[in-house]
Amino acid sequence: MQVRIIRKFAVATDICVFELVSPDGSVLPPFTAGAHIDVDLGNGMTRQYSLCNSPADRSLYRIGVLREVNSRGGSIAMHALTEGDLLEISRPKNHFPLAEAATHIVLFAGGIGVTPIMSMAEHLVRVGVSFELHYCVRDPSRAAFLSQLTEGPFADRVRLYFDNAGEQHRADFKALLRMPELGKHLYVCGPAGFIDGVSDAARSAGWDGRNVHREYFAASQPPLGTQGIFQIRLAGNGRVVDVGENETVIEALAKAGVEVLTSCEQGVCGTCLTRVLSGEPDHRDLYLTDDERSANDRFLPCCSRSKSPMLVLDL
Repeated sequence: MQVRIIRKFAVATDICVFELVSPDGSVLPPFTAGAHIDVDLGNGMTRQYSLCNSPADRSLYRIGVLREVNSRGGSIAMHALTEGDLLEISRPKNHFPLAEAATHIVLFAGGIGVTPIMSMAEHLVRVGVSFELHYCVRDPSRAAFLSQLTEGPFADRVRLYFDNAGEQHRADFKALLRMPELGKHLYVCGPAGFIDGVSDAARSAGWDGRNVHREYFAASQPPLGTQGIFQIRLAGNGRVVDVGENETVIEALAKAGVEVLTSCEQGVCGTCLTRVLSGEPDHRDLYLTDDERSANDRFLPCCSRSKSPMLVLDL
């Protein structure tokens, strides 16, 4: 679908918000808190950005984009856009939905990971669900939506933590997560190290893994390794495709004329999730849960490899 950038403005150092509307002024498709859109930036670049406005407002989609120093090109391309430009986007998708039966929700955001958390907070305060929001960032100049967080309708639920304020002012994950409960759910989004730290604290405190929800924005390191070649068998026609040690399964399949839909190409978004019928995947994604990885019946061919000589895929 096509949208127009009606407004672009800075909300923190290196972070711009883009407000997107339908070119004909019609309401946009509905979305739920935690959803994202794929943005087509041309030249084969597609990037995912979380929606950070209230799901109750369908007049626009609001996304926040951090200009990454080591960008693969996506964030730089976004920041070069101006008001009035047209964009091709997907309809909203949600791999990070709120638990409808939760009695209390703990929201943790690190850096630009606050974007889906903002939408969640907007929704939760509107429907009256108990929640708290913890936002960790390097310094106040890099805290997106600061005025909304400190002066908005859920300001009393928000705690801010700045790294430059000293150790005593940083979030104590263990203390904040020391009391898991049956109906309490945890949502965390941000850099991989931040998510791992919060998740580890929850695990140590005895949180049920099914109540801990994570969304990574990018892989913390390149997913490829040098563990030798392996083969892919396509269940549909029995064809066998070799995968080299320095190419992804997606790349090997593409060379063989087999197209698999991808988006992030880092094992974050789940777009390329593929059924595994036989063999043992070497999971290198940030999308599947530990239980889903243990099942070994699905993997993400954009980044994951194989521990067995051959994987049989449902393709």
